[in-house]
Amino acid sequence: MTLILERHDQDDRTRIAGPFMLTPPISEDYWAYRVRVADGQAIVGFPKFLTIGIGFAVEEDWNTNLPYTCDAEQIYEHIEHNRGSAEITRETCLAAIRLIQDAVIADRKAAASA
Repeated sequence: MTLILERHDQDDRTRIAGPFMLTPPISEDYWAYRVRVADGQAIVGFPKFLTIGIGFAVEEDWNTNLPYTCDAEQIYEHIEHNRGSAEITRETCLAAIRLIQDAVIADRKAAASA
């Protein structure tokens, strides 16, 4: 499977209530970066708490993700139980995570220099 990074304009919907930040309404449609890893499943990067979280688009449990600044292996180990099909390999997921991490880093550098 060829991995393709998709970008999507997504406002950060993190809610701020006084000193607290509340998780945005996360769903498979809430993403800024997406890499499809199988039919019906993707790894996504999405705005959350002033950073980009990375997790699976479709999850069995709710809100399993880590910031893009974490090591790709650490992110995978944290989200792996939501991958769905056993046919989605670790290597595919790690490559997808790294594609998203590289895109976030490049986009933030470009924004900082603009």
